[in-house]
Amino acid sequence: MDTWGGGGGGRIYPQSFEEFKRNFKEKVKALTDNRFSCTWEDRLPCLEDNTTNTEFEPHYTYHPAWAARVLAKTMPKEHIDISSSIYFVTYISAFVPIKFYDYRPAKVNLTNLQSGFTDITKLPFDDNSIESLSSMHVVEHIGLERYGDPFDPQGDIKAMHELERVLKPGGNLLFVVPIAGTMRIQYNAHRIYTYKNIIRYFANLQLVLFSLITDDAQFIENADAKIAAKQKWGCGCFWFTKTAN
Repeated sequence: MDTWGGGGGGRIYPQSFEEFKRNFKEKVKALTDNRFSCTWEDRLPCLEDNTTNTEFEPHYTYHPAWAARVLAKTMPKEHIDISSSIYFVTYISAFVPIKFYDYRPAKVNLTNLQSGFTDITKLPFDDNSIESLSSMHVVEHIGLERYGDPFDPQGDIKAMHELERVLKPGGNLLFVVPIAGTMRIQYNAHRIYTYKNIIRYFANLQLVLFSLITDDAQFIENADAKIAAKQKWGCGCFWFTKTAN
């Protein structure tokens, strides 16, 4: 039976395991070609990859791409990231020196990339000290015990205050969280915010750009708050700056 793939994958035409098993011996004769061994014990059937388009997870495909484009414009001398995607920081470190901090430090070994521990609710940086900062798809988890951090109903608020505190006047903050029409918590996974509340939490910062990944996997670079309010599980990408004194 036909099924639909998510994240832009398109229609799937899956092969049944019974069909795979039935054709295995015949296919192996052609595949070995006196070059490879191919046994039933080595089988690894991938029966749902025959899709019209390549599938992808919209939030974690679009938001790092969005942030990379911002950094390609701003080109900071150094960028500090707090607990965002490890893939994002490893790629960005190819052209911008990155210091990556996480509650669970990543043991990566790449030039231009340093990794260490931090608690986002107690950042080890001076006030107004960081020129380029990001924390993406992170704050919604803080205080919900998902990653070993202690239970704290106000953990996300503390984290946002810390990000604002350490950002240098004239500096840039790239901030990403789930966005919908109403605030809710899916314990113990994450919180989902509204556009208006994120703007309120960062009232002392200036919004440079708001981009949105919609429920139907569309990326809108310059998004309207009204569209954000129509989402059930969107992804809001906020580029903030702190007004220079």
